[in-house]
Amino acid sequence: MPLEDGDLVRWRGQQPNGEVSSTPHPRGTGDPPPQGTPTPDDSKTEVMAEGWQPEPALGGGDVTPRGVPQRAGRHEEALMAELSELVQKVVKSSSWWERHGVDISILTCSLLLLPAGFLCLRSAQAIPFLVGVLTLGVVHHTLTVKGSHLASHNALTESKSWGKVWAIFFIELCSAFTVEQATYNHVKMHHGYTNVIGLGDSSTWKLPFLNRYVYMFIAPLAVPIITPLVALGLLRDVERKAALRTLCCMFLGLYCHYWLLLHVSGFQSSWSALLCMLLTRSLLAHPYIHINIFQHIGLPMFAADQKPKRIQLMSLGVLNLPRNALLDWSFGHSLISCHVEHHLFPCLSDNMCLKIKPIVSQYLKQKKLPYNEDTYTSRLRLFLQRYEELMVHAPPITELVGIQ
Repeated sequence: MPLEDGDLVRWRGQQPNGEVSSTPHPRGTGDPPPQGTPTPDDSKTEVMAEGWQPEPALGGGDVTPRGVPQRAGRHEEALMAELSELVQKVVKSSSWWERHGVDISILTCSLLLLPAGFLCLRSAQAIPFLVGVLTLGVVHHTLTVKGSHLASHNALTESKSWGKVWAIFFIELCSAFTVEQATYNHVKMHHGYTNVIGLGDSSTWKLPFLNRYVYMFIAPLAVPIITPLVALGLLRDVERKAALRTLCCMFLGLYCHYWLLLHVSGFQSSWSALLCMLLTRSLLAHPYIHINIFQHIGLPMFAADQKPKRIQLMSLGVLNLPRNALLDWSFGHSLISCHVEHHLFPCLSDNMCLKIKPIVSQYLKQKKLPYNEDTYTSRLRLFLQRYEELMVHAPPITELVGIQ
C-alpha cells in the first residue's frame, strides 16, 4: 500500500518504476541484531498515560539516519511530545469507565456467557449446538486475545499488582502461554522495535516452508495446539518459580475446559471433547493470524542502527484495518482499527485508543506523516499475490533520506 508521503523513504532493491526487485536483501529477518545491540530496557518500553516516555533506544539513544540532520531528529521528538500532550489531555479528562470500564465490561460479559455456551452444547439439535460452539469460540478469543493483549500492557487497571494478576489469568490460565515470554516478546521487543529487522519485525509469524494457501487457510487451525507447545519450549528461559506457576495455570485452564465439556456439555468420549476444544479454540484463528501479519509485514522495515524516532517509526510501520463488530469485540480496537494509536500509546485501553483515534489521525496527516489504512480483503489479496516476497524472502530495508 502506498505511503502518504511518497518522498519520505527510499527502498533498497526498489526499481525506478516502483516495483520491488526479486533479489532479496542479504540480511534476513531471522538474523541476529547487530553486534553490541543491547536488550531493551524494561523501564523504558511502555509509554504510560501520564509521564510519556520515548521508546527504548539502542545503545542509549536513537541513531540519526545517515544524511538526516540532527535538527530533523529533534523535530520528530518535538512532534511526539506535542502529540503526547494532546493525547494526555484526553486521557486526563476521561472517566474511569472510558479508560478501563468499557473493556472490563466486555470481558465480564464474555465470562458470563460461558455457562450458556456449555449448556447449548448439550442439545442434540444442530442450531443450539452451533450456537454453543460459536459462543464458546467468541468467548475464548475475547479472553485470550483481547484480555491477554490488554493485560500484557497493564491496560486493564492502574494497579501494577492487579495488572500482574490479570496477566496470569488471561495469558497463562486462558491462553496457555507464559506471562514473562509473552510480555518480553510482544511488549519489549515488538513494541520497542516495531519493524526493526531482527528485533521487532514480526518474523516469528513467518513459516517459509509452508505455501501461501496452507499458511493462510489451513495452518491457523493448529494454533490451539502450537501455542502451548511453544510455551513449554520457552519455559527453559524463565525462572523455575515462574515456570512452575505457568505449568499449573496452563494445565488448570486446559483441564477445566475439558472437564466442563464432559460433565456440563455431556460429551460421551474424550476424543469428542478434545475435538470440540480444538474447534472452539480455532474458531477465529484465521483472522488472528491474518491481522498479525497484515498490520506490519509489507510496510517499511529498518536496520537496527538506522531506525527513525518513535513517531515516524510507528507511522511508517503500522497499519489500521477497518472496524468490524465481531473482531472489535473479540480482539479489541487496538488490534484492528486503532493499531497505529496503540503502537504510539500502548498502555491505553481499547476504548481509549478508539477515543484518541481522530486526534492521532488528524495530527499525523496534518504533519504529513503516513497514516496507513487498508481493508482486510485488500491485504488478504496482497499477501496471496506477494506471499513469496513478503513471507519467504528477506524484506528490503528502508533507508530514510529526509523528512518532507
